[in-house]
Amino acid sequence: MKTLLIQIKKAMMLVLVLGATSLFAQETPDFKYDLGAKINDMTITVGGTVVVATNDGLVGIKPGSNELLFNFTDYGRVKPEELNYIPLSPYVMVGQTGFGNLSSKKAVIDHVSGKILFTTESKGWKNVFTCDVMMPQNKLVVSGFQKGGGKAENVTPKVAVYDLGTGEEDYSFFLVKPGKVTMKNYAVTGKPLLLKDKMLIPTSQGIIAKSKSGETLWENKVKNVNWMTSNEAETDIYAFAATANGKNTRIYKIGANGSEAWQDERKVKGSVSNFQILPQGLAVVSDVAGGSGALAAKSESKITMFNASNGEDLWDKAPKTKGYVQHFYIMEDGILFGIQSGGINKVSYDGKPLFKKPLKTGENILTMAETPQGLIYITSEDANIVNLETGDQVWSKPLKFKRANVVSSTLDEKNNRYLIAADEKLWSINTSSGDSEILVEVDFEGKEDPTGLEVRDGGILLSSDQNIMLLDWDGKTNWHEYHRAPGKSAFGAILAGAVAVASTGLAMDASLRAGANKNYLGQYNQYGARMKRTADMFSAIGTASFNEMAKRFKATSATKDAQFVLTKLDDGVGLVKLNKDTGNTEKEIVLKDKKPVYKVDEYGGFLYYKPNDKIIYAYDLSK
Repeated sequence: MKTLLIQIKKAMMLVLVLGATSLFAQETPDFKYDLGAKINDMTITVGGTVVVATNDGLVGIKPGSNELLFNFTDYGRVKPEELNYIPLSPYVMVGQTGFGNLSSKKAVIDHVSGKILFTTESKGWKNVFTCDVMMPQNKLVVSGFQKGGGKAENVTPKVAVYDLGTGEEDYSFFLVKPGKVTMKNYAVTGKPLLLKDKMLIPTSQGIIAKSKSGETLWENKVKNVNWMTSNEAETDIYAFAATANGKNTRIYKIGANGSEAWQDERKVKGSVSNFQILPQGLAVVSDVAGGSGALAAKSESKITMFNASNGEDLWDKAPKTKGYVQHFYIMEDGILFGIQSGGINKVSYDGKPLFKKPLKTGENILTMAETPQGLIYITSEDANIVNLETGDQVWSKPLKFKRANVVSSTLDEKNNRYLIAADEKLWSINTSSGDSEILVEVDFEGKEDPTGLEVRDGGILLSSDQNIMLLDWDGKTNWHEYHRAPGKSAFGAILAGAVAVASTGLAMDASLRAGANKNYLGQYNQYGARMKRTADMFSAIGTASFNEMAKRFKATSATKDAQFVLTKLDDGVGLVKLNKDTGNTEKEIVLKDKKPVYKVDEYGGFLYYKPNDKIIYAYDLSK
């Protein structure tokens, strides 16, 4: 009898264990999408839609929906390199070019609403020269040759403006009277400039200014311009044209009536990577690519300050860069810049050095931001805070580490300190005194370095692909979870192309840095403020798709309390959902694939997995 009771208890315990496992184990996907064609690429967009390039076309998958958002098959197979995701917008552009670059096919799709807003065929275009999304106007400007009409119209360059809120044409016009010229002597050479009451079109014969009705307001002889910009009042136009050999850039200033405002154009070495119209003048950064041979020029950026009135160089001696400008910020008293190969300097608007001497730093400046104590910089080799008036280092002893593959940092406001993780160490730096100490030496299994650093309510969270660890405020380990990578190692899996994880939270952060005014130095650790500003910008544009994106940016991440790890489970390779505060496993998703191809939308809370060449599974991670 006793033996029977023991067997019953064991059986009940087994049932309880299996039942507990079933609470978080999941093999059946929440959604299944049969695309019917070979999948070539899968991208989680800034709006949360998954865009999939296939051998049949382009497919959109909306989170939480059983049906495909769109299935664009007009152009057949779409390659990843034929896609252009317009930053901080709901638009993806498909571009395919035929023989001699003449039979261009262009399509613009709203990947949030699923609307096909533009195709060259549906809008009556035979060939397209340029096709540009204009933000924040939310317009599409297209130039090329139309279909239909008479023989003269078919060979006369035409420009049209489309409203991206509706996909409908706002207005269009021919560049010149049909029959007057052909493409051989009249072609659009760069991106048009869309102003409040007119458009400027750069052509092989000069810039043409057109009203919305197509009336020619003026023309000039500034030829082969690549791009243009204007001051806020739209009274001063600046045009940029690469020289024939591509080694230099010519800059022109155009007045409101189309005349050249400078007696001669200005030439800078290399290609212009940054151009700022300031009250003190025109700040220009141009990048010069080095060549080969003993007399070859060195790869570096040139910084120039021009007089806006006459184009004269305002500086007797330009600041030396000795490398490419990686950071460029406009300050009240001058220009602050950081060099990718190492070094930070500041120069006044009249060309005088503001730092006692250029600050030496390690290579690859990851972070430059303002703090109450000064400018904090973090590179792949060191970190410090700098007095923005003098360039003096605030910390008496800067942090130095080996050239780290990954450096993570954050602000621990509760304990008045910066936290920096690099070289398997976690440093704590007092925000007031600058005193630093190694809080802990991090020993992650699988030869991994911490790639994530986060301050939680209960302590400091460090994470990597396979490790997750919570420390208390003194650096002692509360718990540490390690889940071995499938295969020999996580590094081997990545080399084999097995792991394809993407966090749109990080992707959006990168988009914010690129899309906000990157020439003004921001406050350290103001990620939430950047998110709000971007959400407000989306709301201001006002269309349904931008409003939906604004909600996504304002919302809290659906998986903010979870870490996802690819590992080997009892039933095969799968994804484990770990609680960031306890380390407990909350969910397992069995993928049954030794080399799974998948992407995680951590912000929206979905896992997208490709079990074979034609199917995508979606799992709701927030459950």
